[in-house]
Amino acid sequence: MTPWERIGLAIGHASDDAGATGCTVIRGITKPFRCSAALVGRASGTRELPTCTPEHLVDRTDAVLLTGGSAYGLDAAAGVMHWMEERGRGFPVGRGVVPIVPAAVLFDLSPLGRFTARPSPDMAYAACDQASAAQVAEGCVGAGTGAVVGKCAGPEWAMKGGVGIGVAEGDGVVAAAIAVLNAFGDVRDAHGAIIAGARTASGSFVDAQRLFRHGTIPTAFPQVASARTNTTLALVAVSVPLERDALAQLAQGATAALYRRITPCGTIFDGDVLFAVSPMPAHAIGEQTTPLQSERSESDNEAVPLARLEALATAALEEAIERAVRLARGRDGIPGLADRA
Repeated sequence: MTPWERIGLAIGHASDDAGATGCTVIRGITKPFRCSAALVGRASGTRELPTCTPEHLVDRTDAVLLTGGSAYGLDAAAGVMHWMEERGRGFPVGRGVVPIVPAAVLFDLSPLGRFTARPSPDMAYAACDQASAAQVAEGCVGAGTGAVVGKCAGPEWAMKGGVGIGVAEGDGVVAAAIAVLNAFGDVRDAHGAIIAGARTASGSFVDAQRLFRHGTIPTAFPQVASARTNTTLALVAVSVPLERDALAQLAQGATAALYRRITPCGTIFDGDVLFAVSPMPAHAIGEQTTPLQSERSESDNEAVPLARLEALATAALEEAIERAVRLARGRDGIPGLADRA
């Protein structure tokens, strides 16, 4: 059984390669799940994000949409809702259902592809239809089709980003993560070395964090047009059912991965959003309740299980962030790390 199967999630992509855009859907295989979110960047574009808060009436999520197309891409969520409604999946409301589909967008309207290319409801419907828990494509697919990282020196000195998957396990618990890298900053490996980001004419890395702290930034650097076109979208999932308050804490805790691996992160130029999901308890969806095997003894501190989940989710997300650039192939003059392979 794959990690995504253990958690109960399937992932599907739809890509417009010529237009350099696309979308990625994370949906329940057969059931809804719980979802929370953390806003990290200050230039986000989202839909239905209040449903991801502990105080909201709705205690379920049917799918999460990660999409390109900037604010235009939010329209693609209608395709996810259509797919769910056809199957009777959603929040019950009298004679029908309303599928709950929070969404977040990244800006990929430039420099690749066509400005007028945006993910459509039909694309999102197709992503739902072909979603799998067994085989999840990575690299320049789905929401990562037109993703670019390290744009502080302008798009011509950036590198290709994409979609990455990460997994971490411990004590019978599995955490999985998916990340879409379209970041303003540089991406670093586990040792802190920059592996993808803004480059100089000689091919070395600019190191945006160091430049902004200590360097002299020329008038045209960073270019305003490229500085406002960034976002990292991510989702972490754990196999343990969590109450909504704990899930909100997990979302906040996992943001550590963004700050460790992307520098700078969460800037005024980024629309970073991190979703955290877990299975719903059986009683919450009307199923026969069965005793859950405890992962801790009664004498353990209450914070220990959540701290463990945060550590696993953070590790999975760090891996996903690195894979998102390592598996990205270059195009249209923008190089990718996968080209070297």
